[in-house]
Amino acid sequence: MVGMIPTVRKAVFPAAGLGTRFLPATKAMPKEMLPLVDKPLIQYGIEEAIHSGIHNIVIVTGRGKTAIEDHFDVSFELEHLLESRGKSQTLQAVREISDMIDVAYVRQKEALGLGHAILRAKDLVGHEPFAAVLSDDVIDSRVPCLRQLLDVYEYFGCCVLALMEVPRDQISAYGVVAADPVVHNGASDTVFRIRDLVEKPRPEDAPSNLAIIGRYILTSDVFEALEATGPGRGGEIQLTDGLRHLLHTRPIFGLKFEGTRFDAGDKLGFLKATVEFALRRDDLGEDFREYLRSVQLDRSPV
Repeated sequence: MVGMIPTVRKAVFPAAGLGTRFLPATKAMPKEMLPLVDKPLIQYGIEEAIHSGIHNIVIVTGRGKTAIEDHFDVSFELEHLLESRGKSQTLQAVREISDMIDVAYVRQKEALGLGHAILRAKDLVGHEPFAAVLSDDVIDSRVPCLRQLLDVYEYFGCCVLALMEVPRDQISAYGVVAADPVVHNGASDTVFRIRDLVEKPRPEDAPSNLAIIGRYILTSDVFEALEATGPGRGGEIQLTDGLRHLLHTRPIFGLKFEGTRFDAGDKLGFLKATVEFALRRDDLGEDFREYLRSVQLDRSPV
């Protein structure tokens, strides 16, 4: 453990991707605004940051992403309409969205990789440690995933990545780590010191089945590492490659977090998340469960 560890006060949300896996729905609507029941994907991540003690949000946007800015801005006309119609509960929910965070935006003019998106936030983050959150990964857990990562960061004072065991036949869709377990809070099977990182390896080349999931606590020297790494395959700057470069100068840790992760950037994962979150709702769960029981699962596709 090291002393005087700087506090993480900011979270960066890369949101400039094109969302091609959800076309044509994302032709005009940002994928981050796709509704999971009745809240956009990015709001789940921002609420996770808030519940982890982080209220300063940096969103990296691109062309066609103004709906994100509008969502977290004040909507005077909508609020006036709701107030005039006596819809106090809905009005409160709308006001909470614009009041929940201090938000700043920076543009990523071209989608040149996750590392490039993180680099675009450099001037707004400064020389502080920060969190990075990918809205595609919706994580349901008793303790927010970011809070779990922060607990490890506050002990070691180094970068911490969220890890999850993934079947070998799916591993090529992820960044993967080679890592050794370390003892933390009396446990030796959840925190790892990372020895190497590989972006989307073939199953036979993967160093483990521990994949990197879209939650990170990063120190500001990751910016220098990303600049030194430069573009890789496809002309993109990958965060995994930058972290690999950073390993030369400082330790990086990983946490096999507690919770359930939904890949909401994938159509099937998005549908699974929608069902799971709807079933847990007090206002929807019982009726929706009854509907699912009535569905004829063997009916022919439409």
